[in-house]
Amino acid sequence: MTRCDGREKEELRTIKMEVGVLNRADGSAYVEWGNNKIFAAVYGPKEVIPRFLARNDKAYLRCKYSMAPFSVEDRKRPGPDRRSIEIGKVTAGALAPAIILEDYPNSMIEVLVDVMQADAGTRCAGITAATLALVDAGIPMRGLVTACAAGKVDDQIVLDLCKEEDNSGQADVPVAILSRTEDITLLQMDGIMSEDEVDEALNLAVKGCKDVYEMQMEALKSKYGD
Repeated sequence: MTRCDGREKEELRTIKMEVGVLNRADGSAYVEWGNNKIFAAVYGPKEVIPRFLARNDKAYLRCKYSMAPFSVEDRKRPGPDRRSIEIGKVTAGALAPAIILEDYPNSMIEVLVDVMQADAGTRCAGITAATLALVDAGIPMRGLVTACAAGKVDDQIVLDLCKEEDNSGQADVPVAILSRTEDITLLQMDGIMSEDEVDEALNLAVKGCKDVYEMQMEALKSKYGD
């Protein structure tokens, strides 16, 4: 099968990562994934605002996902929408199992994911960038969270859908795993697939996650050394 961008079925798009790109954040990262361009910033632990969200047993994790108006071909209306709010909650759910929130009761850790340019798979790229930013901020973690998607295109299971495949494909399966244990922290599906196809897509996405994890480690080593 020849894909529209010339990749093999199990081949990721070109990915670049950089850690510590924003001086005014406690931690930050930048990820280019295909034509996606995404910044992630972490602030905290800090005071919980509003106060009623504070918990005395662990930190409150707030994740905000936003897309710049110029990030897509048709100009996006500024401000949060239902999709952005949903992906923010999905991001928090994917990251929470990795963060040792119990170390910071009555405080808040805020993660901001800003998409400067979108090209399919922004939630996976955003989760990957947010993980690097959390490490850069010195937040204690049980391991890195790595995300990648597989999907169904022309009746074939392929890794890491590009925009054209995402728009015209039959299904998309974003997955995130906790690197140390390989526990799945995110599993979604959009589209229709058989049980065997879901298994194949899940296995392929996990394989992609492991490849992305190696890139995360290289980005961290570039900033902090071995």
